[in-house]
Amino acid sequence: MYKVFINDKPIIITTSEKKELNYPSEFYNSVVIDEIIHKLQNDVLNGINLISNNLEKDWKSFLTNFDVLQAAGGLVINPQNEVLFIYRNGKWDLPKGHVEKKESIENAAVREVEEECGIQKLSIIEKLTVTYHIYFLNGIKLKETHWFLMNTNDSKNPKPQLEEGITDVGFKNKNEINELLNNTYSNIKMVFDCYQKTL
Repeated sequence: MYKVFINDKPIIITTSEKKELNYPSEFYNSVVIDEIIHKLQNDVLNGINLISNNLEKDWKSFLTNFDVLQAAGGLVINPQNEVLFIYRNGKWDLPKGHVEKKESIENAAVREVEEECGIQKLSIIEKLTVTYHIYFLNGIKLKETHWFLMNTNDSKNPKPQLEEGITDVGFKNKNEINELLNNTYSNIKMVFDCYQKTL
């Protein structure tokens, strides 16, 4: 199954005919992707299930509709098992950014966390998941973000990268996380769910 978000509304491409969250279901081969995107963008739909007979083939077909950009980020824990969050554009988020030319996804993830949060001494523990979302900037883009679980024992206080629009950054404990997950993106909730499964 693949989930792609537009403004937190999912396109779910799946081989299962079981409906997810009561979204309408259509067969992948019977829809026009541009029309689906238009309906999600304009609140005609809150989400849709696209039923596939050949998931990998249809996923490749789906990707041809977009300029696909690679990004990488991290869910970072400290020795107290607190999680590093950033605050940007009125939402809590995890640090991430674009993968540069000839840069590995792992190196990009570490670099972005360092730049956006002002911390060092990062180690990748494992890959958590990949998330997808569509946005509109000089055309229609699909961002594929690779997420890594990391740890750090950097004792310095994190500092937000203000020029990237980040106004707050900090390690959050379990109670704080439960609160801030009410004001984050669906993709970030998915990443956090993957982290919870590692515990």
